[in-house]
Amino acid sequence: MTASHSDSLVVLFGATAGAYGAKLGSDERELILLVWQVVDLHSKKVGTLHKSLVKADNLDLSDQCREVSGLTPEGLGKAEPLDRVLQQFSQLVSSDLKVLGRNSYTLCCDGQLLIRQVLHPETSKKNFLLSDCFYSFYDLRKEFHTCYPSSAAVKDQTIKTMAEYLGLGTDEAEEDFGVWQVKTMVAIIFSMLSEGCNHAFTEPETVKYKYETGPCSKSETVDSETVIRARGLPWQSSDQDIARFFKGLNIAKGGVALCLNSQGRRNGEALVRFVNSEQRDLALERHKHHMGSRYIEVYKATGEEFLKIAGGTSNEVAQFLSKENQVIIRMRGLPFTATQEDVLGFLGPECPVTGGKEGLLFVKYPDGRPTGDAFVLFSCEEYAQNALKKHKEILGKRYIELFRSTAAEVQQVLNRYMSTPLIPTLPTPIIPVIPPAYTIATGSIRDCVRLRGLPYTAGIDDILEFMGDATGDIKPHGVHMVLNQQGRPSGDAFIQMKSADKAFMVAQKCHKKMMKDRYVEVFQCSGEEMNFVLMGGTLNRSGLSPPPCLSPPAYAAFQTAAVIPAEAAALYQPQALLPTTRTPQASAAAPPTVTYYPAQAAQLYMNYTAYYPSPPVSPTTVGYLAAPPGAVAAAATATHTPILPQPGALVRMQGLPYNTGMKEILSFFQGYQYAPDDYNGLIQLSDQARSVLQAPKEWVCL
Repeated sequence: MTASHSDSLVVLFGATAGAYGAKLGSDERELILLVWQVVDLHSKKVGTLHKSLVKADNLDLSDQCREVSGLTPEGLGKAEPLDRVLQQFSQLVSSDLKVLGRNSYTLCCDGQLLIRQVLHPETSKKNFLLSDCFYSFYDLRKEFHTCYPSSAAVKDQTIKTMAEYLGLGTDEAEEDFGVWQVKTMVAIIFSMLSEGCNHAFTEPETVKYKYETGPCSKSETVDSETVIRARGLPWQSSDQDIARFFKGLNIAKGGVALCLNSQGRRNGEALVRFVNSEQRDLALERHKHHMGSRYIEVYKATGEEFLKIAGGTSNEVAQFLSKENQVIIRMRGLPFTATQEDVLGFLGPECPVTGGKEGLLFVKYPDGRPTGDAFVLFSCEEYAQNALKKHKEILGKRYIELFRSTAAEVQQVLNRYMSTPLIPTLPTPIIPVIPPAYTIATGSIRDCVRLRGLPYTAGIDDILEFMGDATGDIKPHGVHMVLNQQGRPSGDAFIQMKSADKAFMVAQKCHKKMMKDRYVEVFQCSGEEMNFVLMGGTLNRSGLSPPPCLSPPAYAAFQTAAVIPAEAAALYQPQALLPTTRTPQASAAAPPTVTYYPAQAAQLYMNYTAYYPSPPVSPTTVGYLAAPPGAVAAAATATHTPILPQPGALVRMQGLPYNTGMKEILSFFQGYQYAPDDYNGLIQLSDQARSVLQAPKEWVCL
């Protein structure tokens, strides 16, 4: 019943139970009133004026609504629900068109809000479809400004100001609420159709039926006035869920970019790009609207941020994403030996992949090794749903996770893995570099502080900023981040202060101080307590619990820090070798040569060999750097001071299948034998550990 050049208009006005005017729809309140009338653009005749109340689920009306509309909850309680009212709307409009001898129409509203911010979001939440007529409409304010360029700007227009500009003498108090608005809008339209203007309604506003996926290139130019950041999304949200949250607004093709954290998992944020700034401004009005039971925060963002997340440069990815209107599924946890045939067989005939093997994209490291991730294209929602039912089914000996994905997530994952530097094959050994004066504190003196409740994204620099002026009282290399059993930040950190008094002052000053969006607890503790936690023990209200794999006497074997002999240390000055960090906000008394391990070093260098089990440990204890053979020889001959073994002697493996045994690990490292005798004399060991190392085997698995 609609057409791009319709011969009739349906003038439509509506109100909600909440805000009115420029804030219509910004508070998520439901529609309670619809008023409409058909206008014949050729004969300039009108149909019957209809007014229909709508029964909302929540009949609690705002004060502004009561005052402006005069409606009451009692009156609305007798009305029909929205789906019934919309059915009546279609039937009555069709009847009026027959009377006027017309067969097509387009809606005409006072601005964008009723269609984009009220009708589309509400019907989407209530899970029923709007008819096609609600996807195309004329914005009377824009049409009026086009017809009368000297009138006020579009954003400042109202029905009343347009009527006053034309000198229409209608009195708002004489008519019911909604009726006056529709009659005045009809009068304005007739003025625009008069011989002096002859305005033609030819370019309606459109609402996209569905979100279109597509790739984004880093070479594109993205207008910052079209991008927003949505925060607080459920972790399982897809791009279609986000598009549904912004239903009624036109998102650019491929304009939803889900953000990933450092582990490659979704962090509850997304960047959304709209077709123009007007749509972006309407999106900002949905700040703290709800997706299910969660409210979503909406903020402005920049085009650079969007390209950083969604942009890509890989031709392989561009070719994979070139197939439009496909549903993307991400597979995670694939066996490293899995082939395209294995994946297609796992998915089965009930969910055929678009293009067969061409619809599969395996994620690999720069050297070609598989990561265990893959992306799959499906031509329709039904096939994608069938694939998602296979979530956590077994392929080989591993269960496979399947999630909805987006084009932007494909770009992010590929960018992340392809930018991961390969571990270099160093021809020379590596020795640990530690300033000779540095030791981990021991004893019962309470000259340390414990930080608990740190944001998981917090780094060394964040801690130094949190400490403020007290950073000048931190011992060199005295910041220790505690990792959990997966090698990730646990939210705890220990800091060695120069004295017990300084530690007490810091605990008093910084306790429950905010870091980012979390408060951090700060407690005074001793070096002995700190060592217990760094070596795998726990510290809580019930006291100290020793590490699970060490007996209490074994602690003494590891309390002495490993250092480099003076002749070897002379080759490497810490200031030249350790990465520089930003200047902390420290007092003037702080020595300029103090070095704190920055966040980057904390993530890359972890001491797995000083004690067992590996994590949780302090990742700032040892930094490994390449050394010439002479330095290694000097270190090896200096028998008076033990040093840590050379990296490569012990390695840590992550992501092993739970049923992996010794034979599988040895087979995996076939061809990379390492002689156990090389450990002798390099580190202080218990008798049990030494017997394991000296056993006649090529590899030692702890």
